[in-house]
Amino acid sequence: MTSRRRRTRATVQSSIVTLVLALGVWAVFSSGVLSTGADATTSAASTPGAASSGTAARPTVTTSTPTPATPGPSRASSQSAAAARATLAGLPVKGKAPATGYDREADFGTPWLDVDHNGCDTRNDVLARDLTEIVRQGPCKVLSGDLVSPYTGGEITFVRGNTTSTLVQIDHVVALENAWRTGAQQLSQAERQALANDPENLFAVDGHSNSQKRSGDAATWLPAATGFRCEYVEHQVEVKAEYRLWVVPAERDAMERVLSTC
Repeated sequence: MTSRRRRTRATVQSSIVTLVLALGVWAVFSSGVLSTGADATTSAASTPGAASSGTAARPTVTTSTPTPATPGPSRASSQSAAAARATLAGLPVKGKAPATGYDREADFGTPWLDVDHNGCDTRNDVLARDLTEIVRQGPCKVLSGDLVSPYTGGEITFVRGNTTSTLVQIDHVVALENAWRTGAQQLSQAERQALANDPENLFAVDGHSNSQKRSGDAATWLPAATGFRCEYVEHQVEVKAEYRLWVVPAERDAMERVLSTC
């Protein structure tokens, strides 16, 4: 009887030890101190530069909703419209200077530059900011995405290609020729390049609106989407003030009319 009790006690003790060891192993794995081989492989593959030795890195295509690479345009409000009216009142009013000598690339730099030094050119920055469901090749190049053009409200699918890229274009809110004729001739080359690549002066839009606008100011062209006109003019006023440009009388009057409705 005594021998049987000893065997029973030994069996219980052994079971307790086994259970304690099992719980200890489970706790170690749960805490992440140890990882399985599959987890280690995943971690290495997701680390930049973790490609296998002797194999050249290949461009990767990623699909995502964009995270702005550049500061996005602010939304219009009655407060921002009041600020724009005050800024507009302080802008010089003059006639347009002659367009003689205007040269887009010579005066404002090759389109598109990387003035913010983030490794991506301005066009790809703006596409990544304004489009949704974008597909990239590598960290910068936008291959496709969806756009709701702020100038019309229409939806456009952007697909990069010789015959398709022009469906979505990057518009300078203050057109570069207009800027040239209203004070940009007096800016330095670096300031003009900054103006041409300033995210506050750029929208991704439908190609038709951009072609229709050309170098027009607020007196000659406004977005077809009337609900966007306040924000559009606010950006024009902000850019003109930032780069010490002036407005012509008809342009100022058109801006005042739009801002009075905001």
